[in-house]
Amino acid sequence: MRLDDFIEDFQRDEAADLRRLAEEKSYAITEYLDDVEQQLDERVQGDAIFGSTAPSIFVGRSNYPEVSTGLLSPVGGPDTDPTDYVTSGEWYQQGYSIDDVFQRRTGLLNSTRSASVDVNDVWDGFVGVQREVAIADEPVDVEIGLTDTPDLDVDLDDIGAPRGPRARANNAMLAENPSVPRAVEKTLEDDDWQAQGAMTYLYRRGFDVYEINTILSAGALGQGENRRLVPTRWSITAVDDTVGQYLRGTIRNAPSIDQTEVRVNEYMGNTYWVIMAPGNWEFELVELKAPGSIWNPDPDAPMYMAADSEGYEGRTEYVDETSGAYYASRLGVLEHLHDRGRQAKCLVVRYASPEYWAPVGVWQIREGIRAAFEQDEMGEAETFHDAVRELAPHLPVSLATLRRKSNMVSGIQAQLGDF
Repeated sequence: MRLDDFIEDFQRDEAADLRRLAEEKSYAITEYLDDVEQQLDERVQGDAIFGSTAPSIFVGRSNYPEVSTGLLSPVGGPDTDPTDYVTSGEWYQQGYSIDDVFQRRTGLLNSTRSASVDVNDVWDGFVGVQREVAIADEPVDVEIGLTDTPDLDVDLDDIGAPRGPRARANNAMLAENPSVPRAVEKTLEDDDWQAQGAMTYLYRRGFDVYEINTILSAGALGQGENRRLVPTRWSITAVDDTVGQYLRGTIRNAPSIDQTEVRVNEYMGNTYWVIMAPGNWEFELVELKAPGSIWNPDPDAPMYMAADSEGYEGRTEYVDETSGAYYASRLGVLEHLHDRGRQAKCLVVRYASPEYWAPVGVWQIREGIRAAFEQDEMGEAETFHDAVRELAPHLPVSLATLRRKSNMVSGIQAQLGDF
């Protein structure tokens, strides 16, 4: 499909229109927190909480190497399905809104205690139970001893999803033997296997990055003497980066795509433009964050712009401006190219509109890019330059402004009309 026809045909769907109302509905979250408080009162019996945990954990990064580490337990009734509360690509497939994510994450009690990140051969006590929960392939019944009343102060950041109520824990006991996948057992048994190799092995065996980052976070990957708890924020990016490097290696000698392709997708107030052009692997993410959006809250501020990039050899240092969004979006692109057995130069432009009124985590970026490649139609252009020029009028910044920020776009010859 010609690019101009593709752009003309691209329309916001009804779900996107409804998401535009999310900010107005945000007051419902306050009411929901009142419900969570009531459910907590019902679930916490004396100084303990019993029930299935979600098959995930949380590890903080403050005061490293002494960190806050926790088990996540749904506070709903006995019919609650813990897997509904686990961050995964299913949330995108089910069309979760920002409100939906808040309800899932604030509905998880994070029972925490301080622990050293050095967990080599630690399989007992609170940290041991946490590791057992992390490597299990099904929810596990756990009894958790609490030392204080849960705190309903909700935490937000741009990498992980929102986190719900917290309470200090003094112990945890498994009420059943967890089921552990054979592939995970293999990584645990091999004390000489470096974490990067174990992550790649699990990915190749069909584990998604969500499962792998939980296992890594619990200190269950890597050479035995080096196994450590990994803060959740770090583990998410580490897995995206490691798997991305593996995928880049698989297309290193692959033929290039034949034509310039353009895709677009919207989710939770974010719009993603993906331009792929013939050539060797090259990647850049440009983020545009509108005034009034969560990371650029002043409605009178200028558009916030950030960009990071890499060439054929990849990156050797952590990105400067786009943080975990870079690795999450790059993963989605590399997965697509790996499946096709091709390589390309790729520019991703992410526009976070004021509709993105609260952060839900980089999973929505990863899934937004993945889904862009699952759509039946795409736009086509003669060259990368043509694609950028045709898209420019539909972006919230001018081509001249984009050129000043983007390494890829700066290579396009300027015309007087661009200014």
